[in-house]
Amino acid sequence: MRLYYLGFLVSLLCFSTNIYTQTLELMPFAENLRRPVDIAHAGDDRLFVVEKDGTIVILRPDGQVDNTPFLDIRNRVNAFANERGLLGLAFHPDYTQNGFFYVHYTNNQGNSVISRFTRDSNNPDRALPGSELILMTVNQPFNNHNAGDLNFGPDGFLYIGMGDGGSGGDPGNRSQNPRDLLGKMLRVDVNGDAPYTIPDTNPFKGNADTLQEIWSLGWRNPWRFSFDRLTGDMWIADVGQNAWEEINMEPPGRGGLNYGWRCYEGNNTFNTTGCRPRENYTFPVHVYPNRFDVGCSVTGGYVYRGSKFPKLYGKYIYTDFCTGIFWMLERSGNNWINTQLGDFDNQDFATFVEDSSG
Repeated sequence: MRLYYLGFLVSLLCFSTNIYTQTLELMPFAENLRRPVDIAHAGDDRLFVVEKDGTIVILRPDGQVDNTPFLDIRNRVNAFANERGLLGLAFHPDYTQNGFFYVHYTNNQGNSVISRFTRDSNNPDRALPGSELILMTVNQPFNNHNAGDLNFGPDGFLYIGMGDGGSGGDPGNRSQNPRDLLGKMLRVDVNGDAPYTIPDTNPFKGNADTLQEIWSLGWRNPWRFSFDRLTGDMWIADVGQNAWEEINMEPPGRGGLNYGWRCYEGNNTFNTTGCRPRENYTFPVHVYPNRFDVGCSVTGGYVYRGSKFPKLYGKYIYTDFCTGIFWMLERSGNNWINTQLGDFDNQDFATFVEDSSG
């Protein structure tokens, strides 16, 4: 597979400075990658590309890929189903000192694993496969809706997106179950006792009825979330069932929210059996229809905070896996404005990356 270059994000598009009148064009940036599903940086000019089968490779600024993987854990990763595999990567904020990074993968038993690995102290381009420290293992009842993203927030805590466990329609109602990690956004502190501790400010800490790792509830399959590096806002793209794809925005510190699935899909009711009144749920800032000419699986991106394209500054950029349409989303007063940036040949766009310079 290819990676594509995006002049304002380092991954997908290249265009001239007036985005409202000029044509956008896709530009290949790197070749011969095996199903890349996530990309991250470690504070320098390297990009680390997560390949679904269980490897992480280093991508250089000239588009060349190192021959030897940074990490190879294919013997631990079950990537046979379309939504299983090595799915997410996040470097510790103090990676240059401690060499820690975190991954989200499906193990050979089909369950989700969150683990810490350590860089080889003798070689900055290699990790130590034997250094794995498993933070948590979450049982998966089906082989889809594994989500897979994880990121450090501006608060220094590790956020982990978990899908609802799969099948269709969340048959176990796991997303609304406060005693189940599936269908949740989790937040843990990896800087204290191993493997992690619960931050004092987690919204359900001390609540015997809710697992204390839970930051928010009501997710179906959050496929890529990110933090605005200026404001700290959290942006979450949640893949819909069969009618609506949604973009959610959470201001800093707003833990404990319930985003509605399976009671609601987007802004519309889905299955309200056992659900609370509508005012108890938080709804998306934007939805679009699950339709063959628009898209069927949202891929979340980033708020652009670079300097090269000022007309994009402060806009959230995202796409769809099924159509290759790119959009930007911005707030205008109390409203949200969504603008199409381009409609390209479908290339199964699975992720974005923000480089160390934004």
